[in-house]
Amino acid sequence: MADLTYFHCVNTRSTGGLILLEELGASYRLRILDMAAGEQRAPEYLAINPMGKVPALLDGDALVTEQTAIFPFLADRFPDAGLAPAVNDPLRGPWLRWFALYGACVEPAVIDRFLKRDPAPVGMSPYGDAEQLFAIVDRQLAAGPWLLGERFLAVDVLWGTALGWLTNFGLVERTAAITAYLERFEARPVVQRVRAEEAARAAASESA
Repeated sequence: MADLTYFHCVNTRSTGGLILLEELGASYRLRILDMAAGEQRAPEYLAINPMGKVPALLDGDALVTEQTAIFPFLADRFPDAGLAPAVNDPLRGPWLRWFALYGACVEPAVIDRFLKRDPAPVGMSPYGDAEQLFAIVDRQLAAGPWLLGERFLAVDVLWGTALGWLTNFGLVERTAAITAYLERFEARPVVQRVRAEEAARAAASESA
């Protein structure tokens, strides 16, 4: 039995890790933090993750943070689910590339957009040119049905959840390719179940 504890705030980016855990069929303990009450900044949680962020994952005493580390870690932890290409699989390198591309390039680009600030010069920018970056993403998704072709993989959970909120906030254009990709992702039974559970948790919190 996996000795995993997952720290989560309802309807935040940590929902993606929750979806992945369920897609993997993992056994884990769920610790929900009340963001409105500031529990992610409470001393008890800062003792676990000093950055005061979710998601965070404990595997026994080992702490894993950041989605781009948690997702491949979990997918490798549960290989029978088939959501991680093996080390010698030709998809392994591209799989890791798209995790890194999201964290190293997409997040800095959308933060610049959200704050309406000028990007760094192309030679110094972690993402180069934002329009070119998102054109690369769009072309990749257009080939479909999933990010790396026919196989649904853990990296699709990251991109499916991220593109959902990025397009909802108007930070990324909802192109035809992104729309079709998100429709496929949101139609997955696990995604629908977790979304319903999150909605119920949010409603319970509001009525408390």
